[in-house]
Amino acid sequence: MISKQTLKYEAVPLLGRDPLSNADSLAAACAFLETMKTRHTIRDFADTPVARDVIETCIAAAGRAPSGANHQPWHFVAVANPDMKQQIRQAAEEEERNFYGGSAGDEWIRALAPIGTGPDKPHLEVAPWLIIVFAQRWGAFDNGSRYKNYYVPESVGLAAGFLITALHMAGLSSLIHTPNPMKFLNPMLNRPASEKPVMIIAVGHAAANATIPKAATVKKPMSEILTVLD
Repeated sequence: MISKQTLKYEAVPLLGRDPLSNADSLAAACAFLETMKTRHTIRDFADTPVARDVIETCIAAAGRAPSGANHQPWHFVAVANPDMKQQIRQAAEEEERNFYGGSAGDEWIRALAPIGTGPDKPHLEVAPWLIIVFAQRWGAFDNGSRYKNYYVPESVGLAAGFLITALHMAGLSSLIHTPNPMKFLNPMLNRPASEKPVMIIAVGHAAANATIPKAATVKKPMSEILTVLD
């Protein structure tokens, strides 16, 4: 919780960032790229347990993401309880049935066809962990008064990216699930009205027979995602 008395600038030394040569920097970047090429969203999870401290450490890494005014407008709820996961699945599938039943529109459904998704979400129970990411629309000082958070969607998106990367680096697989709407998660997980659920991340090890959509292996070429002005 932020105190109004701490709202002042103070410079401290940058630690832990020794410079790399261009060659070493490129080698590190290439190694990271090769690692991330093995990251894929899956829907086939093993029920193999994942230790709580692994999840907590990955979320700690997510908490290092940059954010608007350093307000860190996020909260993560990690769920391993089977009954709670079942409740989340049931509520999510109800919204998904509405989505696939017509609320999404024909164009959106056609866009999803190559991915092979549908209203049934068994992974929400099979995966050992569900991490629900909340965006904090406003914060509170230690005296209870509100303050505005800035660039909330961008900040939470960065933190989610850090989290997904940390999970992958820990040898885990994940699936981002975004039923719409997700208002059912606030009362279910006892989160305040200031927080908006933005995604459910199913986390665990891939099943031995896990598959991925062929369409998901097709990535845009560099010519479509990069412009260099040097």
